[in-house]
Amino acid sequence: MELGAVQKLTVVKKVDFGCYLSEAAGVLAASASGSGREKKEEKVLLPKSQTDENLSVGDEITVFLYKDSKDRLIATVKKPFLTVGEFGKLKVASVSNIGAFLEWGLEKDLFLPFHEQTYKVRPGDEVLVRVYIDKSDRLCASMKVYHVLLSDSPYRMGDTVEGILYEISGNFGAFVAVDDKYSALIPKKEFVKDLPAGSHIKARVTEVKEDGKLTLSIREKAYLQMDEDAEEVLRVIDSYDGVLPFTDKASPETIRREMNMSKNEFKRAVGRLLKEGKVEITETSIRRIL
Repeated sequence: MELGAVQKLTVVKKVDFGCYLSEAAGVLAASASGSGREKKEEKVLLPKSQTDENLSVGDEITVFLYKDSKDRLIATVKKPFLTVGEFGKLKVASVSNIGAFLEWGLEKDLFLPFHEQTYKVRPGDEVLVRVYIDKSDRLCASMKVYHVLLSDSPYRMGDTVEGILYEISGNFGAFVAVDDKYSALIPKKEFVKDLPAGSHIKARVTEVKEDGKLTLSIREKAYLQMDEDAEEVLRVIDSYDGVLPFTDKASPETIRREMNMSKNEFKRAVGRLLKEGKVEITETSIRRIL
């Protein structure tokens, strides 16, 4: 019998509170051997609320095996939204001091430990998770889905895609599950907008790697992005009372922090504003011309 999987089991005993199931009809096997002794094998309870009154010993039934609130293996005829090895979106039912609990179609919610969360979740959130069995033989969820996402998407360079930003890495950028299932990355140099993990985004495919994984950008092509960037530069200058206390020679880190854009994007936007006569550059600042 396999924890966390849908499987066919055989009714081997009926009791007042349900019936016991096993992988095979052990009673029948023992009788056929002529040993006169019943073969001992693992059994699992299917509670009475889950049984059909017409169910008899020897009948096969399809069930899902999980653990109840007392950590006992138990069967149900209900199929959860996800089984072990599968991934998809589940809704956060509650959050406690040990982790979160997700709705997955069964009486007992699925546990999402804190150490398996890639960002802090709240009740009502929909999160992308995979189901696994932990070291304590418990069914759990994990938001660390990078290694289970698919790499055979139908998308090509230039396509616009949608997905969930499920993890942010200071070294690599932002990891995205396109259509909630295809592996993609917004490289660190492209990830300039202040988007938190868990955001649903639209992005442009800039590369399809040899292994099928996608590289994305959330910015328009340079000639389309320039107008938007120029407006953003003016907005930030206005927030500094018309005088930006640095120029396009500032460090990339300063520009990214203040403008949410790369140094090259900032320089292109400032160049556009200079050409239009909207700003002037001094040795230490950029001033708006009114």
